[in-house]
This record gives sequence, C-alpha cells and structure tokens, in this order.
Amino acid sequence: MTEKDIKEYVIQRFTEVKKSKKIKDLVSFQAMNKHMIMAHSQDELKIMGNIVASNKKIKLPEILEEYEKHLKIALDTEPTTKTHSNVILHIFGFFSKDFSQQEKERFFELLTDFKEGKISIGEILCEINPTIYRFNNTYLASQTYFLLYSNPEEGNLFKLLSK
Repeated sequence: MTEKDIKEYVIQRFTEVKKSKKIKDLVSFQAMNKHMIMAHSQDELKIMGNIVASNKKIKLPEILEEYEKHLKIALDTEPTTKTHSNVILHIFGFFSKDFSQQEKERFFELLTDFKEGKISIGEILCEINPTIYRFNNTYLASQTYFLLYSNPEEGNLFKLLSK
C-alpha cells in the first residue's frame, strides 16, 4: 500500500469509531494502530494515548475531536527508516526472550538489511509476521502495522535457519 492508501484506510477506520460514539472503540482503535502511529510519530502517539486516557475527565465528543486532530498530524509525518526500525525493535521485544541466539542474529541481520536499504519495510515485516503466530501473540496479530506495511508475499524469519 502507498502512504496515501494507508492514511485513507486509517482515517476511514477512525470515522467508524466516531460514528460508534463509544470510548471502548477508541481504546481498541488506539491499541490496534499503536505501531503504525509509532512509525509516523512517537510524540503524537504519546499525546494520543494521553487523550484516550483522559476519558474520565473530558466528554467523548471533545476527546474524539482532539484525537482526530493529532491522528492527522501523526499521519502527515512520513515514516522514516529510523522510525520503522524503532517499531521493529519494539516488536522484537515481544519475542527476544524466546528466540535462540541464532534467531536473534538472523533478526538483526534483517534489521541491518532494512536500515541499509537492501530490503523494504514490507519485506522485513513479511519475514517477522509468522513469528506472531508461532508465539500466538494476538496483540501483535491485531496490529494494522502488519496489515498496512507488509508485503502480501509469504515469508518466514526461520526459513533460512531450517536449511
């Protein structure tokens, strides 16, 4: 998907949250889009998290208005190799304790290849995606980051290790 497609998709999902007028839908939206927003702007992600957390003090229409403003600011910030790398390291943190030394080395080889422009964000996510299911991580499985940035091809971080 292009960045334009990603922005349109996310804004469309947020429009559904606004129509529902339920704080739980906003909380779910924030959780599902955390890594995608993080790739765009960590600062805005933090602000948006605080907005969602303010639901006991501020009325929902005001929260939605403020949240939407910051969502648009975040989405207007183009992700960089550095911000994507940061997200990938956050994702790695979910699995690092369960990886063998060889798996960790392979992961960091992939990350280096991404940083050096040898592979795309879609290619590295395609390699990581099977790990989510290997460790049955439903939180990461629900992340739009993988949906929006992954290549549709199948890949597997461990395919080279099995040879």
